[in-house]
Amino acid sequence: MSTQDTSEKPKKVTTQTVVDMKGDNEKISMLTAYDYTMARIVDRAGIDVLLVGDSAGNVMAGHETTVPMTMEQMIYHTSCVVRGAERALVIADLPFMSFQVTANEALTNAGRMMKEAGAHGIKMEGGKPVVDTVAKIVEAGIPVMGHLGLTPQSIYQFGTYQVRAKEESEAQQLLEDAKALEQAGCFSLVLEKIPAPLAAKVTSELSIPTIGIGAGAECDGQVLVTHDMLGLNKEFKPRFLRRYADMDSTMTEAVQQYISDVKTGDFPNKDEQYE
Repeated sequence: MSTQDTSEKPKKVTTQTVVDMKGDNEKISMLTAYDYTMARIVDRAGIDVLLVGDSAGNVMAGHETTVPMTMEQMIYHTSCVVRGAERALVIADLPFMSFQVTANEALTNAGRMMKEAGAHGIKMEGGKPVVDTVAKIVEAGIPVMGHLGLTPQSIYQFGTYQVRAKEESEAQQLLEDAKALEQAGCFSLVLEKIPAPLAAKVTSELSIPTIGIGAGAECDGQVLVTHDMLGLNKEFKPRFLRRYADMDSTMTEAVQQYISDVKTGDFPNKDEQYE
């Protein structure tokens, strides 16, 4: 008698799945994950794409920016997420200075993210300056997600987290960059914190899907930092963020109850110990 598990495994989301979703007018859901446990929960909930963002530098390490994140740290976080994801497409950020120096170095680091961490693809910030590098990575068989608008790795150049591409010249450059990234082989594109009408125009003129964060409802998909949408970070309150839970309060109350139970001797009770 066979003991093989015949339960159906969830169908894997691939880069082609994501592209097809745009053609089918099906919105793409993406959230961040940095560890096995969170990845498993979000994956089982049915998320399409898990982004191992360099926002781990903010969320997990407490840095002010994403700039300090290293390849080794991103590989570690990505490998944890890959082990927790059965269905979702797992995309990993290439961190600051891992792809900006030379195209060959970028290709090497992208390859490490695939081989050592098990990522299904990588994400790179930037427009025209990285187009040739994107093409080289894609030519090697590594899927690339682009990222335009507010690019956090360039925060010291921007000097602010305010909305990007409000001026006509910058908006036109962003549209040109988006088309160049598509031509270079990107399978999708994150648009961060840009005016909704511009995001709608970019989305309509590209054949690859756009995924917005603070870029309006006309993008082909949306992404948020999981810790933000779950209310684990009460200090961060951008206009584009919708909180779906108040886990900060829930966890605080749980910890306080645990402390009280320990102090009063209520925990552990007889059912929670061994004879």
